[in-house]
Amino acid sequence: MKLYDHPASPNCLKTRIALRQLEIPVERVTVDLFKRETRTPEHMARNPDGRVPVLELDSGETIPESGAILLYLAEGTDLLPEGREERAHVHQWLFFEQNQIEAQLAVARFLVLTGRDAKVPEFTEILRTRGKGSLASLSRGLADERPYICGDDYTVADIALYAYVHCADDAGVEPREHALVGAWLDRVEATPLFENDLEPFPPHARVDA
Repeated sequence: MKLYDHPASPNCLKTRIALRQLEIPVERVTVDLFKRETRTPEHMARNPDGRVPVLELDSGETIPESGAILLYLAEGTDLLPEGREERAHVHQWLFFEQNQIEAQLAVARFLVLTGRDAKVPEFTEILRTRGKGSLASLSRGLADERPYICGDDYTVADIALYAYVHCADDAGVEPREHALVGAWLDRVEATPLFENDLEPFPPHARVDA
């Protein structure tokens, strides 16, 4: 298998965490999204939306989108429950991550780390405010004091949420202001074979570089 990714992308971090914890070997191919390498015809053939990550199977079939990759990798493993209701809760938090966490905190983080926030300060502040609300929602989801977001078992929902929540402070939002969120982050990081190998944005990512 090949993983087309970028070392500074939290979406790509999700897939790397899962691959590592499931002990699945993979060849990593860096696609520099800041140099628009994701917009080439070659990459568009892998993912019509022109983004990373993309997982290429040994058959040549490609699976874009981090959530789809996580679900594919987790099938038949402890990272994805077998029960219909339990799976629905995993999907619930995967959708929440994409619709709330990524749409708010990830965008705000990108704007700040690339210097674009200076051009749209009001929009950036709106994203921060909404992102704080999403972290409050996550905290409420952890309020029953079970160790992970879907209950007693660690799943791909935890991996997906971790990716942008743990670095929300890059956007000016501190996730550990919520004690339950901070404790959950610690538990995720303590799971077997966990490694956070997220790299900083490269200098050329900034608009003023």
